[in-house]
Amino acid sequence: MTDASPGGRRVAVVLFNLGGPDGPDAVRPFLFNLFNDPAIISLPGIVRTPLAALISSRREESAKANYAIMGGGSPLLPETRKQATALEAALGARLAGDEVRCFIAMRYWHPLTNETARAVAAFAPDEIVLLPLYPQFSTTTTGSSATAWAKAYKGSGKTRTICCYPQEPGLIEAHARSIVRTHRAMGAPGPLRLLFSAHGLPEKVIAGGDPYQHQIERTCASVVAQLGPDWAPDWDWRVCYQSRVGPMKWIGPSTEHAIEEAGRDGRGVLVTPIAFVSEHVETLVELDHEYADLARTLGLPFYLRAPAVGTDLAFIEGLAEVAVEALGRTGVAPSGAPCDRGFKQCPCREKAA
Repeated sequence: MTDASPGGRRVAVVLFNLGGPDGPDAVRPFLFNLFNDPAIISLPGIVRTPLAALISSRREESAKANYAIMGGGSPLLPETRKQATALEAALGARLAGDEVRCFIAMRYWHPLTNETARAVAAFAPDEIVLLPLYPQFSTTTTGSSATAWAKAYKGSGKTRTICCYPQEPGLIEAHARSIVRTHRAMGAPGPLRLLFSAHGLPEKVIAGGDPYQHQIERTCASVVAQLGPDWAPDWDWRVCYQSRVGPMKWIGPSTEHAIEEAGRDGRGVLVTPIAFVSEHVETLVELDHEYADLARTLGLPFYLRAPAVGTDLAFIEGLAEVAVEALGRTGVAPSGAPCDRGFKQCPCREKAA
């Protein structure tokens, strides 16, 4: 555990996340903000903005139907608030001489980056840690959030950014624990395929040097190593990707295809949301309803879904460790090993000798 601080500092930890509509009336503006982000649709604003308006209007009703399953809005902000409260307590124990406050900056719905930037500036911090709740870096998530923050923040403090932590030990332990608990609650259901389901991206994003897929694979391999060979009888595993939208070709295999393959192989599946640390529409609707219905239709022996890591103690303590380590440096850096040199969109990639 990393401890200690010189004391007397004001430390702001800013948690980046996607955001989600808090009610039916917020669905369309949320979608517009999403698709108007140049990191999502890389077109000039004069083209992107009307296109975002068109897409958000066309997808509004189907999106509202999905959010209706969750009571009309996304649970992401309440979930993130719980994580922020837990993290603030964990950091308070490590940095007892400092005043530590956690803030939430959502990319596409309130509290938006501009709002949070003003709140942090009013806090007048000496130190700022930008901590994404996306463990794996992508230009479309952490990159977009960091860019928005740099434009919005005008206050005091020395800033450092944690770009990723795909193999952080607390994250890995929390995922493994969730998987084992889910399996044990079912008893011994038979031959099992563990599916690590991550949000997908268009292939062209990855081809442009984005390290996201590489980091997803690193996370999955670390969880498998943490589980060990004997946590369940007769099991294997796959990485797959969900949430595809639009006509472009996306990275694969898709979660749908992976479920179909498991059915052909006579295996039940246990799905774990490997890139999501909170429950939201991708887990509570896609995984719990759409893919569960698919598994039943295909006659899989069983379909299990491990919860997101949420406020698991190991995960929260891991985030605290990452944040405290970051206070000893400036700039942008990962927690753990950097990416290989080949990922030109990685903000901290290794340089060629």
